[in-house]
Amino acid sequence: MNLQAPTAWKVETRTRASSIFCLVALLVVALGFAAPLFLPRSGIQDLFFILTMLVLAQCWNLLAGDAGLVSVGQQAFVGLGAYAMFAVVILFGLDPLVGVVAGGLAAALLAIPTGFFVFRLQGAYFAIGTWVIAEVVRLAMAQVKTLGGGTGTSLPSRATRDMVGVNLVQDLFGVRSAQAVDILCYWLALALAVASIVFIYRLLRSRQGLGLAAVRDNAQAARAVGVDALKVKAATYVIVAFITGAAGALIYVQKARISPDAAFAVTDWTAYVIFIVVIGGIGSIEGPIIGVIVLYILQSLLADFGSWYLLALGLIGIAVMLFSPCGLWGLFTERTGIQLFPVRRILTPRQSNK
Repeated sequence: MNLQAPTAWKVETRTRASSIFCLVALLVVALGFAAPLFLPRSGIQDLFFILTMLVLAQCWNLLAGDAGLVSVGQQAFVGLGAYAMFAVVILFGLDPLVGVVAGGLAAALLAIPTGFFVFRLQGAYFAIGTWVIAEVVRLAMAQVKTLGGGTGTSLPSRATRDMVGVNLVQDLFGVRSAQAVDILCYWLALALAVASIVFIYRLLRSRQGLGLAAVRDNAQAARAVGVDALKVKAATYVIVAFITGAAGALIYVQKARISPDAAFAVTDWTAYVIFIVVIGGIGSIEGPIIGVIVLYILQSLLADFGSWYLLALGLIGIAVMLFSPCGLWGLFTERTGIQLFPVRRILTPRQSNK
């Protein structure tokens, strides 16, 4: 008699929708790389804004949605990363692209000692603690006279004009140096966005991702099964700081001017990021992608209304939290079951004939 019985188990995460989306995403990235061929400078600048905000939103989502660490002080990493880039260029005469890496490293170094402080806090106290750290760093940067003090400073024009890759872009597209800088920064933002999404996705599908989810859901239970909660949180905090700092440095390479109030603005670098994640859907990679598109559309439609624009964003955020706590992508997933970046593991038996 032939009996069918499970002889082994396999773990599946990929779905048909995710496989199709992978091909679509590759085409979108290729199209994005070619965007300077058919988009004007203003369009490239808009895409740069979308991509850099997406990076910041993915980082905050990893911290809050996957690690359970709700921070309102991400502007500390953005601002310090930007100031580190300015210091590398102005004080040491190095290339701004070197400054982008230095910005990420400076933010990661800030996260190491400050993490020992904020990880002693829970819930709202953790959020307040991160904001306090950001304010301390802002006040400290305002005292650095060689970087403009409280009024800020600008990058030397030659620094961006002679940046690695600018001459190549000028030759390829026949544009002036200022537009070439925008194109180069856009390509770097595209690469950073793709790299951050791929990294976060692979992290969430790994054993470390399982530990991260366990710590978020129940830290005591996670420790009981051998997960070092503090180590997992600290590693996530430092990784997020590095990526956020590098993104902040890149943003200010494109802006070419910095001041403490702008670089450490809680509205620009934390409030908008939280809005993106809440609107799109916290705890999912797809959520920030949807949220940043919604933010850009709302900015385009409502920016001329001044303070009413911010009020409209607040009301929309409240409405989404009331009627769809999982965000727009969460609502879509609940009704369709479609996941483009599936991380949930499903055990299925392998059958064999005996």
